[in-house]
Amino acid sequence: MALAIRFALFGCTNRPFFHIVVMEKRRAQRSGKIKEMIGSYDPMPNQDNQKLVAVDFQKLQQWLGFGAVPTKHVAELLGLGGFYPIHPMSYIKAKRKRKLMEKQPADMQAKEETQETAAIQVNEDTQPDSTEDASQ
Repeated sequence: MALAIRFALFGCTNRPFFHIVVMEKRRAQRSGKIKEMIGSYDPMPNQDNQKLVAVDFQKLQQWLGFGAVPTKHVAELLGLGGFYPIHPMSYIKAKRKRKLMEKQPADMQAKEETQETAAIQVNEDTQPDSTEDASQ
């Protein structure tokens, strides 16, 4: 019997919540019998923009000693928490996000410049010519 440390989906529609559980390694995530719940993960950011994770590390070490293997997503989460080495995909995601953040301010600045030039052109078109008024 192979054991896996994985996420078990709980919560409602548009409000996911995961329990970190130990269960037999199968495809059926919801129908499998849970051996033990060792933590929880709330992926929705709270008001401080934090995603909350709670893990009982003693239970985690015990199950790892019994031969349980964490899934890729749980291994990433444990790597960010400092329990495992950081997963290589975490570095790739950070690099992609950094490039996107660098690109966004440049796009916003270009958009503002085009809006400013459009506003200036509109103002010039609406102002009457002063030379025509003086001749009358």
